[in-house]
Parts: sequence; C-alpha cells; structure tokens
Amino acid sequence: MIKLHGFPASNYFNMVKLALLEKGVPYEDVRVYTGQSEDMLAKSAMGKVPFLETEQGFVSETAVILDYIDETQGGPSFYPADPFGKARVRELIKYTELYLELAARRCYGEAFFGSGPTPDQTKAEVRTILERGVAALRRQASFAPYLAGEAITYADFVFLYTYPMAKNVAKIVFDWDLSAELPGADALVETLKTRDAVKTVDEDARIGQQEFRAHYGIK
Repeated sequence: MIKLHGFPASNYFNMVKLALLEKGVPYEDVRVYTGQSEDMLAKSAMGKVPFLETEQGFVSETAVILDYIDETQGGPSFYPADPFGKARVRELIKYTELYLELAARRCYGEAFFGSGPTPDQTKAEVRTILERGVAALRRQASFAPYLAGEAITYADFVFLYTYPMAKNVAKIVFDWDLSAELPGADALVETLKTRDAVKTVDEDARIGQQEFRAHYGIK
C-alpha cells in the first residue's frame, strides 16, 4: 500500500489526498511536517510535503505525484485521453500553481499568520504576478462548469486548494476582489465542495489546521 506523507493543513497535501480518494486508491496517511533533517531529505530532497512512499521508493512534488498516481493506480483518470487535452490540463495546473498559489504565498504571513505587513516591494511584485496569472486563467479556463470544460480534471483539484487562498490574500492584502476578475471561479469551488471526497478532505483539513498551529506554536 502506498503511503501519503504530509499534513492536512497543507493545500498541496490535500490536492494529492483528493486524487487518491477520488480514484478509490487505498493508502496510508503518515503525518510528517516539513524539515531539513537527513532522514527527511532522504525521502523528500527539498524537505517539503507531500511526498509519496511506494514500493520502489519516494516521489515528491505534487504535480509529479499526481502523474504517478494517474499512471500507476486504478480508478478513473482525471486527465483527458488525448495528448493535447492532457497538455492543456497541465497548462492550467501550472498557471494556477505558479501565478496564483506561489505568488499569493509570499503574503501569507500578513494575510493568515499576523506577522505584520508585507514589504511594499514584495506586495508590488505579488500583485503584478497575480494580475498576469488571473488574466491567463481568464483566457484559458472555461469554467463550463470545470476548469477545462465539462469533465473534472486534476486542474480542478489544484484550483480548489489554491484559488480560495489567493482570493483571501487579494482581499486582505490588496482589497482586491478576485471573484470579479474570474467569473465562474466561485461557482466552480462550490460545485467541487459538494463532492463526498472533497468533504472528507476539508473536514480533515479543519482538524489539521489546529494540529498545524499547535506544532508550530501559532496562536
């Protein structure tokens, strides 16, 4: 049985967990936090979560893990069958990860952890990247009703655990409503939240937030 290492306050961990649940893959949930110990780096070379433990060894980086799960495990695929369609889904994943999630993450301290204002230069850089990322998604995503069209894909899993965080950062840090910039985004999130697997992940994440804050001494 494969093992998913990480913690449920991590949005990336939750993307992978959702994929496993949606595909009906048996797995073991192993609680691990980020770190730079030799033991951790032997399993995840950047010391990040999530990472997957398989019979052959460890696999890290969420996009790589999703591909591995899709190629090796049973259940439905959440990629289109044709190469072009699959490439478009991967494109949407990259837009979401690089230009929403990673940009907004630079302001998480101010938005979510009370660590004080984000430096003005950082805010300016983040705002520029977010604007370009939102514009790219507006051009490429269909929201009909899912990100890539009529069928749910891995792009939706990534979007579900990325867009709400970016939306909150935009509102708190920039007083900017991303909903107005991405019509259909809020409706997509609400549609995804009706799925049983998403409900399971979200309930575990709610409890996991408390564990996360206790682990790192965050009030």
